[in-house]
Amino acid sequence: MSEQRLRDDNDVRPPTKRPVYDWFIGLFSDEPETRAELLELLRDAAERQLVDTPALNIMYGAIGMSDMQARDIMIPRSQLRYVHEADSLDDILKVVTESQHSRFPVVGESLDDVRGILHAKDLLRLVRDDNRDDFDIKDFMRQATAIPESKRLNVLLEEFRAKRNHMAVVVDEYGQVSGVVTIEDVLEQIVGEIEDEHDIDDSGGIKPMKDGGFVVKAETTIEDFNEHFRTAFDDDEFDTIGGIVLQAFGHLPKRGEETKLNGFEFRVLNADSRRLRLLRVRSVAA
Repeated sequence: MSEQRLRDDNDVRPPTKRPVYDWFIGLFSDEPETRAELLELLRDAAERQLVDTPALNIMYGAIGMSDMQARDIMIPRSQLRYVHEADSLDDILKVVTESQHSRFPVVGESLDDVRGILHAKDLLRLVRDDNRDDFDIKDFMRQATAIPESKRLNVLLEEFRAKRNHMAVVVDEYGQVSGVVTIEDVLEQIVGEIEDEHDIDDSGGIKPMKDGGFVVKAETTIEDFNEHFRTAFDDDEFDTIGGIVLQAFGHLPKRGEETKLNGFEFRVLNADSRRLRLLRVRSVAA
């Protein structure tokens, strides 16, 4: 009788775990096969409030980061703040305090001759040191890491973590310095920046506003700016409109600061401790 009961029990149990496994896999029968399908799946999850917007943006950033290269986010050569290996301590401290950056390339005869990286915090103990005559910047320099412009950000982030490095010098195919990139720049591509009504999509660097002004990315080339606004800014010294505006200020401006150039008013909408990002531009010629 017990044997009969055992046979009856076996009749209603799944003979193996395979059917359950197949059922579980069946839940994901519509799994995305392309990145576009994956992004669409994430958007659908957000619309159904399964994922909140900040988390969705982080996932977007992490997925898209593998397609980006160092050249896409680097601080360009025209906006670099650096110190010379032969500079005195007072000259170096002046650059540090004026720029408020935390790391600086140390160069030799030219910007293409990077000797190392200087961390501003390493100089703090010298601020109140009366004996500065024996200062040698070589005692404070750290090794500089050079990477090609084509270095992918996901690979760069892993290298930053493995080597515990926070800044890399970006060089072009000829070995000349194109700019620098920091770990903060890379992480921003994942976490993102605070978005507001001044955001510009990837379709272009100039966006009209309802009041007649324009929101312009600071990285917009001078050629594109001149073509759009029918201006004649010189591109011999700078490549971007942000470089010209930065020169006009004479310092790295904060959000809300304004300056006037060639009949236009430039107002800073977004900037960090390293570079300009967004500008509001309007004509004041009248």
